[in-house]
Amino acid sequence: MKMLCIDGGGIRGVFALAILQKIEEKFACPISDLFDVIAGTSTGAIIAASVALKKQMSEILNEYETNGKKIFVRQTKVGLFKSVYSDRYLRRFFQMVFGELTLKDIEKPLLIPAVNLTYGRPYVHRTNYGHPESDDLSVKLWDAVLSSCSAPVYFPPNKVKNKYLSIDGGLWANNPSLVCVTEAMDFFNHSLRDIKILSLGTGQQTIDFTMDDNMDWGARKWLPFDFPSMKVTPKLLDLALHLSSESVSYHCQHLLGDHYLRLNEQLGKEVPFDEVKYIDELKALGLNVYKQKENEIITFLEK
Repeated sequence: MKMLCIDGGGIRGVFALAILQKIEEKFACPISDLFDVIAGTSTGAIIAASVALKKQMSEILNEYETNGKKIFVRQTKVGLFKSVYSDRYLRRFFQMVFGELTLKDIEKPLLIPAVNLTYGRPYVHRTNYGHPESDDLSVKLWDAVLSSCSAPVYFPPNKVKNKYLSIDGGLWANNPSLVCVTEAMDFFNHSLRDIKILSLGTGQQTIDFTMDDNMDWGARKWLPFDFPSMKVTPKLLDLALHLSSESVSYHCQHLLGDHYLRLNEQLGKEVPFDEVKYIDELKALGLNVYKQKENEIITFLEK
C-alpha cells in the first residue's frame, strides 16, 4: 500500500508542491494515480485534497503564488484580542477551489487531521471509502480543509456546520505519517512490511532561541514582535509544528525502514509560515531536492 503524506507549514507548502509537480511531470499522470491513500495537514490538507481530486500540481502551485498575499493580510499585528488574520479570504479561496463537494463525493481515501476544539480531541476527516469512523460525510471538503488550516491565534477556529469548533490538525499530527500507518494497519489490515510512505516536509527551519541575559521568558520571548510595527512572529507555533513533524518522521523511519521516504530540507533560517516573500526561494529549494533525489523517488514509486 502506497501512501502520500504532506506536512503542514503555511506558505512553505510551496516546497512540497514543487516536488509533486516534478513527480507529476515525470510519470505523466495525476499524483493520485501513484498512491492508494493521501493525507495532509494544514497546508498539506490543501495539497492532499487537490491530489485526491486529480488537480494539476502546477495549477495549485500557481494558486499559492497568486493568493498567498491575499490570504496573509493582517487584521491585527499582535492577536491579543482577535486573530491575526481573518479567514474570510481563505474560506472563499477553498470554496472556489473545492466547490460544493462533500466528503461523501470522494471515494479516494483522503485523511485530513484536525482538532475538535469544542470537545478537546484529535479528529480525522475521512472521505467515502468505508471507514466506520467516517461518521459525517456530509461535511464539505472545503470545510474540512479550512478546519485543518485554522492555526490558533493566527486564524479563528472554524465552525463546522454550526455544530462544533475545529482548529489546526498540526497541533497533534503536523506530519500525518503515523495517522496513515494506523489507518493502513487498523482499517486496511496491512502489516508494516506492506506499507510504503512518501512523506513531504515543508522545510526545516533554524528556529533561534539564543541564550542571553534576559531571563524573562514571557509571551514576548515565545511570540516575539517588532517595534514599531508590533508584527508578531509565530515562533512558538512554528517550533511546535517542527517538533511534531520531526518526531513522527523519526518514529516512522524506525517502523518502516526503507519503506519510508522522507523529503525535506534545511532552510538555514527562520521562515515563518505566513511570510509570502519566501515563495520563490521555497519553490527553488523543492526543485533542487527533487533533482538530487530523483532516482530514489522514481525507484520508490515504481517498486
